[in-house]
Amino acid sequence: MNLKQIKNLSGARKTAMPEFVSPQLATLVREAPKGKEWLHELKFDGYRLLCFLERGHVRLWTRNQKDWTDKFPDVVKALQTLRVQSAILDAEVVAVDASGRSSFQMLQQSIKKTAGRNLVLQVFDLMYINGYSIVRVPLVDRKQVLAELMDTVSGNRMLRYSDHVEGNGPKFLKQACDYGIEGIVSKLADSAYESTRSRNWMKIKCLRRQEFVIAGYTPSEKGIPFSSLILGVYDKGKLIYAGRAGTGFSTKQRVEFKKMLDRVARPTRPFEVIPKDPGLRRAVWAEPKFVGEVAFAEWTNEGVIRHPSFQGLREDKSPTEVIRETPA
Repeated sequence: MNLKQIKNLSGARKTAMPEFVSPQLATLVREAPKGKEWLHELKFDGYRLLCFLERGHVRLWTRNQKDWTDKFPDVVKALQTLRVQSAILDAEVVAVDASGRSSFQMLQQSIKKTAGRNLVLQVFDLMYINGYSIVRVPLVDRKQVLAELMDTVSGNRMLRYSDHVEGNGPKFLKQACDYGIEGIVSKLADSAYESTRSRNWMKIKCLRRQEFVIAGYTPSEKGIPFSSLILGVYDKGKLIYAGRAGTGFSTKQRVEFKKMLDRVARPTRPFEVIPKDPGLRRAVWAEPKFVGEVAFAEWTNEGVIRHPSFQGLREDKSPTEVIRETPA
């Protein structure tokens, strides 16, 4: 890679490597934008990682600045093969099923059973390289530099460049949905990298799923550890009841989750308003410290989700961040 070319990029600035860069976040919308000024990428179903590389040393951070370097040793080794002195990459670590789709449940199983081997790191943005901050460089140019960087390790199956299509957002979304992908992310081609949530990046989902705070569980009378997990979301700083998830668990997970919640059990409900659900009369309440991802059919008029299915714990998300996601 030609360092001179990076130096001459519009918006590139020579500076010391920052300790951390907060990730850019996408705004949820209902429809994909149509214009040619948009780049469209597949939405991955995994853990977001901010990857810092400096002279062979690698550090992996979550969006909330948790150090997950030790969690993915094979990802670290793969990143060390990149031919670069220093870089900051925005990526998502995923597990891929036989059809090529990312699966959050498979990802969690891989982390537990194989210490994260056989995973894939989908790299979709580059914020810093070889002494230059390029967050002010237009996205389309950042991705061109990133593609060239990823070509230096084209034989490494763990590292993949997240490609895009230009324009035709609605068509691309339909193809993604038809194939069973979670959704797409649409990004303005000439936009800078902003460490905030904005409409320069927009996410459009094929399926309804989001994070929920776990507020406890309901006991079971069928000989299993619990019947359902009690879910909530925050609204103006107050935890609001959002329903219960009783499917999507293995027996082993039910045992583990019950132990986890029993350790943080509390005598009173964590919700601001008493839920109307009569199924909560024997609820075991817990401190709202854990976050789970749940797929569901729809929200009812009462603010409760229908037909929920638990997908897995989200250790990378803070409970107080979890709100009801409503398309803008």
